[in-house]
Amino acid sequence: MAVILMVSVTTFNPNFVFYQIKSAFMYPAEIVLPMKAELTDSGFEELLSASDVDNMLQQKGTTLVVINSVCGCAAGTCRPGVLMAVQNSTKRPDHLSTSFAGFDIEAVNKVREHLLPYPPSSPAIALFKDGQLVSMVERHQIEGRPAQVIAQHLISVFDEHCN
Repeated sequence: MAVILMVSVTTFNPNFVFYQIKSAFMYPAEIVLPMKAELTDSGFEELLSASDVDNMLQQKGTTLVVINSVCGCAAGTCRPGVLMAVQNSTKRPDHLSTSFAGFDIEAVNKVREHLLPYPPSSPAIALFKDGQLVSMVERHQIEGRPAQVIAQHLISVFDEHCN
């Protein structure tokens, strides 16, 4: 894994020099990759760039986009709830995709453009139909709820919008 570091130097006092080091990623791959695998191992396609997002959302039919996250509500509720819904629904989205907040930065920013007027949220679960947003589940709707509740909600959304 290559990590790109950007260093900027700002002199704010003759006696001090402030170094600001920014990593290209918010989280180390060792933490993120197993969390990504929970969805990708179940058939979710990774969205790693803005063009990946645009290509995914230009497809006909329904597309589920999960903005994955390192937080506890993603681990305990979002990912399990999404997987339960996909595995147990009689109707399911045509396309399953995911991007990871704080790691797949370009892709997540592009997804968030398509989610406007909703504010940035991670985790988040969005359903698009023919490129148009038809359902959005934000972090505040995920936190504190059991995975089964998220799954039941998504199954009802799939029943309404998917074939």
